[in-house]
Amino acid sequence: MATLSQWIEGARPRTLPAAVSPILIGTGAAYQAGQVVWAYAILALAVALLLQVGVNYANDYSDGIRGTDEVRVGPVRLVGQRLAAPSSVKIAAFTAFFFAGLIGLALVGLSGLWVMIPIGVAAILAAWFYTGGDRPYGYLGLGEVFVFVFFGLVATLGTMATMTSLTAAAWWGAIGVGALASAILVANNLRDIPTDRDHGKRTLAVRMGERGTRVFYVALVAVAFVMTGLASFTSPWALLALLAAPFAVRPMQAVVGGATGPGLIPALAGTGRFQLVWSALLALGLALGRA
Repeated sequence: MATLSQWIEGARPRTLPAAVSPILIGTGAAYQAGQVVWAYAILALAVALLLQVGVNYANDYSDGIRGTDEVRVGPVRLVGQRLAAPSSVKIAAFTAFFFAGLIGLALVGLSGLWVMIPIGVAAILAAWFYTGGDRPYGYLGLGEVFVFVFFGLVATLGTMATMTSLTAAAWWGAIGVGALASAILVANNLRDIPTDRDHGKRTLAVRMGERGTRVFYVALVAVAFVMTGLASFTSPWALLALLAAPFAVRPMQAVVGGATGPGLIPALAGTGRFQLVWSALLALGLALGRA
């Protein structure tokens, strides 16, 4: 039976910045527009965190029963390493999805943004079918699309939309944070190319190869800096996000420098830290430019 610490590690806490970051930016953009509702921001954060944990457990379950995680070079996998029964991990995933949906319904009811109901259902279905079902789209190289859309555009813009009308700053921030969320996945899949290829998991990294994947990672990080520049036209304070650049150095060195296997684990965690710091500084910059 898995220990509590193994269950926590199985939730992949290094990926949680991908859930927190878009909420920060959406809230910062709402504050800039003078219409922030802090209770809604807290509820949106809870939904994002639960969805992230849910998709992590769902991925653990689905990859584990397929045998993809039998040989690991990264953090613990509950099913793949036979630390927990597959049924238990599946229940954990659906429990997280259930509470994400429940809190999401509360947020919709309070804000009156009913269009978020089908979007929320789509997010949960996309989270499960990333590696679940007969034809998981994560095995077809579409995982980055899911991450960009739901942990970039939907999370950021949805957070702001519950409070006020969308602004250009929110769009630039959503694109930037979505690109960095995708970069986290790219770093993860770059590390797993050998085992994914052997198990028929045709991620985008497997399709692009190591060199192409490393170039793609750099391009995604660069998008965040471009979006910083665009956001500065709505608030010069948005340039504060450039102070996050030092946090991108170490993960960039690992990816560009040719690190493989366990050598890429720091790149995964480092990209998450960079995303969180960049998002917090951008949110602060937008807030300081309040109309």
